[in-house]
Amino acid sequence: MKTVSILVPETAVMACITDPRYMFEAVNEFLLAAGKQPMFKVQLVGLTKEVKLNGGMFSVHTDLLLDEVNKTDLIIIPAISGDIKTALHINREFIPWLRDQYKMGAELASLCIGAFMLAATGLVNGRKCSTHWLHVNAFRDMFPDVIVADDKMVTEQNGLYSSGGATAYWSLLLHLVEKFTSREMAIMASKYFLLDVGRNTQSPFMMFKGERDHEDDLVVRAQEYIEQNFKNKLTVDHLSDKFGIVRRTFERRFKKSTRNTVVEYIQRVKIEAAKKSFETSRKPIYDVMYDVGYTDAKAFRDVFKKITGMPPVDYRNKYNKLALVA
Repeated sequence: MKTVSILVPETAVMACITDPRYMFEAVNEFLLAAGKQPMFKVQLVGLTKEVKLNGGMFSVHTDLLLDEVNKTDLIIIPAISGDIKTALHINREFIPWLRDQYKMGAELASLCIGAFMLAATGLVNGRKCSTHWLHVNAFRDMFPDVIVADDKMVTEQNGLYSSGGATAYWSLLLHLVEKFTSREMAIMASKYFLLDVGRNTQSPFMMFKGERDHEDDLVVRAQEYIEQNFKNKLTVDHLSDKFGIVRRTFERRFKKSTRNTVVEYIQRVKIEAAKKSFETSRKPIYDVMYDVGYTDAKAFRDVFKKITGMPPVDYRNKYNKLALVA
């Protein structure tokens, strides 16, 4: 039997505590119904016996305190809420404990922005880690030694797991169920909870908002120009000439400030506009392509799929209500 310890830090997101518990206990029921032994012993672990969440709206009663855990096989790190640095400070006692448990053989799995707590251990330095796409830039700033897999639903390296934003943690829970039990049990769980098996990217859900949290005024003006003129043909040479700066210097400053090359930024702005058009209009794909400044259909499809993880027609069919009705 595998012992699963679900952490209950202060400021935790309630669903990231209750949903993993529900998942593993449900799988135990599936196993019993199949004439097999339960696989998981699930326990809630915290710094105190009672943890109040959501401003005191909910109280979670933990099963064990940190120093009462002798051995555990899997630790679930839930998403935290509010100011991330404050949350990490409040829950700082978890960090050395997580490192010690990992050294003793426990595997660690972070849900959504629980990745910040996982990264604070230093265990994912030089390794891939996913988190909510909205917090990627803050994550990179705080943990520059971690390889951010911002498009991934799930990452796994050396017993360290992470999931993308919000409900992406269900994909990680299914992954863990399959790993510790069987593919059959994972499929059973996916049907019971109405989940898609094999979701591996959060790219279709990402909304591009150019990084503005920097102090390079020239780059800000270049970003604004790109966002206002994306329908036109934009080149790096054109932009560097317009803003009176040597191309190489412009590219270096732009990448440093926005974490995107100039070309990547232009592409992302164009594709974000195309996504919105597909979501809200019945325009043919070629019309949308021309609207956002592309004239080469193959180039448009390739860039769109690279950024969103799916072809334009699939994106439109998935997110456009009128297309679904049709």
